[in-house]
Amino acid sequence: MASYCSIWIACMCLFNVLVVRMASAQLSPTFYSLTCPDALTTIKSAVDSAVSNETRMGASLLRLHFHDCFVNGCDASVLLDDTANFTGEKTAAPNNNSLRGFEVIDTIKSQVETLCPGVVSCADILALAARDSVVALGGPNWTVSLGRRDSTTANFSAANSDLPGPSFNLSALIASFANQGFSANELVALSGSHTVGLARCVVFRDRIYNETNIDSQYAESLRTMCPIVGGDDNLSPLDVTSPTYFDNAYYTNLESEMGLLHSDQQLFNGGSTDDQVIIYGSNSTTFFTDFASAMVKMGDLSPLTGTNGEIRTNCRKINEDSIFYLLAASK
Repeated sequence: MASYCSIWIACMCLFNVLVVRMASAQLSPTFYSLTCPDALTTIKSAVDSAVSNETRMGASLLRLHFHDCFVNGCDASVLLDDTANFTGEKTAAPNNNSLRGFEVIDTIKSQVETLCPGVVSCADILALAARDSVVALGGPNWTVSLGRRDSTTANFSAANSDLPGPSFNLSALIASFANQGFSANELVALSGSHTVGLARCVVFRDRIYNETNIDSQYAESLRTMCPIVGGDDNLSPLDVTSPTYFDNAYYTNLESEMGLLHSDQQLFNGGSTDDQVIIYGSNSTTFFTDFASAMVKMGDLSPLTGTNGEIRTNCRKINEDSIFYLLAASK
């Protein structure tokens, strides 16, 4: 019986890997070369402008892609607004009053629609904007395969359950990333995205007042802008050393017990990921290489391709013909 179960589990794992590979094999870096040759330069220009206007926007656009892909795959479901008959993912606990950058995606989509109406998906825009944001902040480049299509639905409950949270301990983080097919080393690499961006007082208050694995002077400085009561929306850099540059300082901060979030410091807290943190902290080239590889893998999470999904005209809502189809199917 045990042997049969082992074989069954191995077969199911192989099946899941093959499904992901078959889907990602339909993606191509040159997908828009003929249908919208100026799409990539247009998107990069818009991202560069947005990051130049507000450095924080680079981290916000990167986070949008992450929060999209971890819920039902990279299908732009995170961009859908709520309607009278539809609840999207924006108001799920990990996203509500937290995700930002939607207006930048709207601007990019409008520009691309002017160039090539109905050709470039919102999901591909998210993937490209994430890469271009990292590059704009001084981080690594990578090749983004394209051809994703947009979902006609979202998953509010999965957004609440599948996204790792700032209070997660190491085992929960490892399990959350493993559910998406990532190793513990890839978890550490992707967490390096916290070398840029800001976090709200409400998500790190408990750490700075109640945890002991935090540098005392760092905790004291954070308490001045994050009181025990009030100030929930006050912001602090995730990387106190170089908050506007994409580098490996996040990891050296962890080694000094200056991780802002509980989940950050869990990566260097006497556990199985300590060694990987040290490697990335001492070698930015290794971090950049591993981060880029993990981002490629994340972009390949369950994309809609072929005739699945649609190319939304407006990233915030599904196309009118899809609405009529879905209403008819529900009757």
